This record gives sequence, structure tokens and C-alpha cells, in this order.
Amino acid sequence: MMKKISIINRIVESGVVAVVRASSVEEAINIANACVDGRIKAIEITFTVDGAIDVIKALKNKFKNSDVLIGAGTVLDSITARLAIINGADFIVGPNFNLDEAKLCNRYQIPYMPGCVTISEMIEAMESGCDIIKVFPGSLVTPSYIKAIKGPLPQINLMPTGGVNIDNVGEWIKNGCVCVGIGGELTSPSKNKDFAEVTKRALEFVQKVKENR
Repeated sequence: MMKKISIINRIVESGVVAVVRASSVEEAINIANACVDGRIKAIEITFTVDGAIDVIKALKNKFKNSDVLIGAGTVLDSITARLAIINGADFIVGPNFNLDEAKLCNRYQIPYMPGCVTISEMIEAMESGCDIIKVFPGSLVTPSYIKAIKGPLPQINLMPTGGVNIDNVGEWIKNGCVCVGIGGELTSPSKNKDFAEVTKRALEFVQKVKENR
């Protein structure tokens, strides 16, 4: 199957993209492993992690014969996107929409999920070949906003990030999101090195998504 389509289908199948921010390479790897243990198949390593490329390379090596996807997040420009792609990133996520980044990712058949909040931004991103739009910051809107967007744009694929928690994740899915991005609500126990709790939360999020589809 074509690479980009295959990756998109696997992200949607996972239902949850774990957003990994950490203070060290080691912590980021431990968080990612805990999320995978909790059945999350799409891991986003943000470029706010010092040594993000090292994390991506290490995880890609570890999971090379599995169905786990390792992506790069907080990617603001095409230079960073290309750096991530040549080091193995399966997908690219940004807090904003950047046309050069969209073109570059299309060139390499890598999904680019840009952060948008208005319908104008979303349409521009779709016209530039973005298959999944990250609704960011998700905390600015509510799950009902998804339903409103899908009125005029029933074909849009949305992934809210920020503002998604265990209590409302079902509502986001019910209102039409193809998947959700979850950061601190999932990974915060890692600050106390409680990676078992991260795994427990991951399992809960994956189960809630499945129940509400």
C-alpha cells in the first residue's frame, strides 16, 4: 500500500497519538515505551525535547519490526521536518500550518498534521494535501466545535490536541474526531518516574476511544 495512506490508516487505527515532552532523552524514551506498553501505536516526539532526533532514532530502531509509528512534533518549518524525516520520522506534527512544510512532507509521502483552529486555516491545510488536521489548542474549543466544523466539511479528518482528557475523550470521538493527541493528561506521572501509571492511563485512553467509535 502507498506509504502515506498506510501511515494515516495506522494513526487512525491507534486512535491516540501520545505527545511526548520530556527533560531528557532517557525520560522521553521511557515515556514512549510506557505508552506503547499501554497499546498506543503512534508516538509523537516533540522537538522541545533536547535531543529529539536521538530519541526518534532510538525508538525507530527498537520498534523497527513492529506496528508502532514514531513521529516528530512541534515541527515549525520544512528544514526541521526534513531533518526528522531523514532520521526516520513516520509523521510530522506542528502547532501551526506551514505551506513549505506541507509541500516537503508530500514530496516524501509523509503525513503532515498541522495545527489549525479556524475553518479558513483548515481548508488551506486540506488544499495543501494535509489528510489529518490537528485542532490546536483543543482547549480553546469544545467537542461540539468538531460537529460544527463537520457540518460544512463532512470530509475533514480532525485530531484535537490539548484539552483532551479521560472525561471528555469520548465526546471528541463521538463528535467526529478520527483520533486524539494527548500530552500531559497522559504523560504527567513521568515527572515522578511513575511510568506504570503512564501505561495505565494509555490503556484507559485507548479503551475509551474504542468504546466511543
